[in-house]
Amino acid sequence: MALAQRSEFAAALNQICAERGIEPEVVLDTIKTAVLAAYRKDYGESEGLEVEIDSESGEVAIKNDKNDVTPPGFGRIAAQTAKQVILQRVREAEKNAIFAEYQNKINTVVSGLVQRISGPIITVDLGKAEGIMPPQEQVPHEFYRINQRMKFFVVGIQQGNRGEEIIVSRSKPGLVEQLFKSEVPEIAAGSVVIRAIAREPGSRTKVAVLSTQPNVDPVGSCVGQKGVRVQAVISEIGDEKIDIVPFDEDLEKFVTAALSPAKDVQVKVEEKEGIAYVTVPDDQLSLAIGKEGQNVRLAAKLTGLKIDIKGQTEAKTKEAEIPAEVVAKEAKGVGEAKKTAGLSKKTIEKKVTKKAPAKKVAKSKTKKAKSKEDESKNEPAA
Repeated sequence: MALAQRSEFAAALNQICAERGIEPEVVLDTIKTAVLAAYRKDYGESEGLEVEIDSESGEVAIKNDKNDVTPPGFGRIAAQTAKQVILQRVREAEKNAIFAEYQNKINTVVSGLVQRISGPIITVDLGKAEGIMPPQEQVPHEFYRINQRMKFFVVGIQQGNRGEEIIVSRSKPGLVEQLFKSEVPEIAAGSVVIRAIAREPGSRTKVAVLSTQPNVDPVGSCVGQKGVRVQAVISEIGDEKIDIVPFDEDLEKFVTAALSPAKDVQVKVEEKEGIAYVTVPDDQLSLAIGKEGQNVRLAAKLTGLKIDIKGQTEAKTKEAEIPAEVVAKEAKGVGEAKKTAGLSKKTIEKKVTKKAPAKKVAKSKTKKAKSKEDESKNEPAA
């Protein structure tokens, strides 16, 4: 019977350690510490206590200066303590293994089930582990319900109130990028590369793609036949609009593509200032700017430039030498002067240009008249 007990203890210890990746010595040392703490709690703390555990039989002996001070019936307490310690170590080992696994899944997409909604925090069942989706990682106006299966982007692992937590997201641009990688074989193979993504979650996303092979159309590869590939991504992120544009090293061409669907766009880029000056036809201005400025805002994020956009009429007005306000103000002044003085338009414009006051003109005429009178008086009579 004793042999059977020894075999059972040793076999169970070795099996658990092998399955969970725990060293037997670590488990035995942990059991010794727990047994010693239990003894001191029930029988008082004493110096020089040592715990010995038979790795074959599992028998526990407490010694003080090599004297056996194991209380009668303490074996049962030691067995319960050993069981709790082993379970705790198993849970810790499993948790560490899960976190190590998800450490390698950061910046990837995983499938999960909405498990619990606690106020603004959403808990997601990822299978072996639970993920946390805080409010800033949620999509505005996206409705979540219990047992809803969705795709989530693994942001990382951070320290939370309950220890380490796996943070997942539905709002990161990386979610769109990873979904395209799973739907587009050319991206997975490397023949098409996603160079930039600008996203406003739940509303619209712009994706800039580049082909590494001359015979591959990057935009067509991402759209797919009859739009099947891009539609698969859109359906996964909740009918969010996606614009796929070609990336170009020429910033003027890249800005033009980023402002699509606007057409006939004229771009001048000041790279040192990081500004793109854009002129579009008046009928395309609202389309280029987008609803509440969304299109031009996403284009700026995508290109990394500040975009100064104007319509053609506005641009021509600002290019004129004399502003329209100045011309109107001058014309108004001429009209008022003509009305009050009763002078001709030509005289008024001449006086406005020379800025000669009316009083000085009258005075000069008076002086000329007097000089003529003096000359006539001084002339001898015939």
